[in-house]
Amino acid sequence: MRLRNIKGSKEFIDKSPFVVHQPENFKGCWHNLFHNSNPLHIEIGMGKGQFIHQLALDHPDINYLGIEMYSSVLYRALEKRAQTDLDNLFFLRFDAKYLSDIFSSGDVERIYLNFSDPWPKDRHAKRRLTSPVFLSAYDQILAPGGFIQFKTDNRSLFDYSVESVQDSGIWHMDELTYDLHHSEFLEGNIMTEYENRFVAEGKPICRFVISRKGR
Repeated sequence: MRLRNIKGSKEFIDKSPFVVHQPENFKGCWHNLFHNSNPLHIEIGMGKGQFIHQLALDHPDINYLGIEMYSSVLYRALEKRAQTDLDNLFFLRFDAKYLSDIFSSGDVERIYLNFSDPWPKDRHAKRRLTSPVFLSAYDQILAPGGFIQFKTDNRSLFDYSVESVQDSGIWHMDELTYDLHHSEFLEGNIMTEYENRFVAEGKPICRFVISRKGR
């Protein structure tokens, strides 16, 4: 369950130096924000930020953007950010359905989707971050050779996502597992807050990695 309505969270975010407040100004030139030409990786729906913070710590030669639309969740990520000395990590309070407003073709080299909202009702399927609508949006911003990594504990969402990838005609399934923590793909895995909890409960974690066909 997502956190909501932390008093003062919106005001805190508005004043934070770690939040990009006018991301459209960096469309096609995100290197200006980071003052370098390092590759850009993004996490969409980053939650409290454990995953992307660890990535930024482990890979100082890569630029990271954490995207989260809920103020109270982003607030928690910013609390973590204030305790670290990083210059390669910024955040956006942003709805991912408008990605094309802030990223140009080739701006992003990797996209991470971790434990996304399953939107279980059929009428909400377009809101799933692995729906055909979003897969098409990712195709518009991902650099040649880039990839998308998706993890979830929700088998129904995962099956839907695999089908969306297969039906797209755009994406190639590079890696696929229905039980990440008992698979050949576990090495180098970084856990999210949700993943820590689900693994402790014995729930299998599904994961795939996809890239564009022919690129």
